[in-house]
Amino acid sequence: MQGATVIEGSLDARGLKVAVIAGRWNDFIVASLLKGACAAWTRRGGLPADLTIARVPGAFELPVAVKRLAACGRHDAVVALGCVIRGDTPHFDYVAGEAAAGLTRAQLDTGVPCIFGVLTVDTVEQALERAATRRMDKGGEAMDVAIEMANLLRQVGR
Repeated sequence: MQGATVIEGSLDARGLKVAVIAGRWNDFIVASLLKGACAAWTRRGGLPADLTIARVPGAFELPVAVKRLAACGRHDAVVALGCVIRGDTPHFDYVAGEAAAGLTRAQLDTGVPCIFGVLTVDTVEQALERAATRRMDKGGEAMDVAIEMANLLRQVGR
């Protein structure tokens, strides 16, 4: 709209500090998500010293670690990476749902973007496709969202 103020975040990581929390459960998938996130950080101009990486047991443990790192005041955004693959029990629904709810609560409570980079898939094949850095690269995509949101919120102010 003509005359309207438009605020958009950029994909420039220079000067930002970001934390990535990655679950170890299904690490054969999460390792690829983490690789994609780190590559995106570098590609967007982020410095290795400005990136913090923490590991937790699994997706269910992501929210508490994410909230603590978001609340500490040292990060412009936090990215949560994990993988939950549907099985024969309702375990998937509880873990995926609580991880999503916890991350939402963390970002609303802290005002720091907490990005949901948790794959919630039906099969290992779907997870491999989404995590592959040369295919869908959901780890890189999550980092891009973190960078864009951090830059957007910097423009708005705290």
